[in-house]
Amino acid sequence: MSEPTTTPTDFDDLLAANEHFAETFDLAGFDGVAHAGIAIVTCMDSRIAPLAMLGLHPGDAKIFRNPGGRVTPQALEALVLAVHLLNVDRILVVPHTRCAVASNSEEELQRRVGESAGVDASWHDFNVVADQQAALEHDVHVLRSHPLIGERALVGGFMYDVDSGRISRQA
Repeated sequence: MSEPTTTPTDFDDLLAANEHFAETFDLAGFDGVAHAGIAIVTCMDSRIAPLAMLGLHPGDAKIFRNPGGRVTPQALEALVLAVHLLNVDRILVVPHTRCAVASNSEEELQRRVGESAGVDASWHDFNVVADQQAALEHDVHVLRSHPLIGERALVGGFMYDVDSGRISRQA
């Protein structure tokens, strides 16, 4: 299978938007720590605006996004670093309503991706979430009991409602 080809103009709209962004850029020299002491693990879903939903601004929080908003080994790595090196003392785990990895089976996602790709995707794991509440409680427990996080940061589990914009405490 060959890689998709791009032309020099394929990203021009984004580069133009970046030029506009850079005109008023005010984070130069930022130290990179979480000024509000917050870390957020949430889904990659574009309906979620992690900073805005909590009244935060750039520089306030560390954000880790993945399908389903799960505490994966990569998220755990980021959170340990955030707690010890980046000023984080509160962690929010925030999955959301109507999540594709929580509302489809592994087989369904494999089939849909396979159809889109035009190749068999049955070998690829998408780590579906059969029970969001149980998964959230598990992830919160993992963080609260982790020897490098547990006593050093408050951990809460929340559900984000993509239809109302509200989060509710779940764990």
